[in-house]
Amino acid sequence: MTSTITRRMVGAVAAVGLAATGTFATASIANAEVGTGNTAAAVSAQATQNFGLTATEAKIVQGKLLKKFGYTGKQYPGKIDGKLGPNSWKAFQVYLKKGYAYTGNIDGDPGKNTIKALQRLLNDRVHSRLTVDGVAGPKTQAAFKTYAKWLKTH
Repeated sequence: MTSTITRRMVGAVAAVGLAATGTFATASIANAEVGTGNTAAAVSAQATQNFGLTATEAKIVQGKLLKKFGYTGKQYPGKIDGKLGPNSWKAFQVYLKKGYAYTGNIDGDPGKNTIKALQRLLNDRVHSRLTVDGVAGPKTQAAFKTYAKWLKTH
């Protein structure tokens, strides 16, 4: 019952966002909390978040970084499919925890702490000079693209 209500709420919020903006990309489910245990975080954790990477660029990140260094596989299974979903982000969080001061949970949700650690990685690897603020804005997304290109050659 509760999952049905959650689906209806998320659908309604997305429809309102679509009607207001003309695009699903800006529709928000931030306030779709219904019942116990059904939050927008639980819904969004199932989604993919490439932060501006194309599927090809995301495949490079998945293959060259996450799989090559053993962060995907039995622990965080998933295909190299160009979709940075929860398992890719869990693997990424393990990697970021080891060298880029990620201190959050290994939960697959690329939230503010994950983005801060990603920004540290991007500053280190591709000298991005990003402000480490946890916001995946245009500069962070451009640096992430540069990083994917850098990974392709390394």
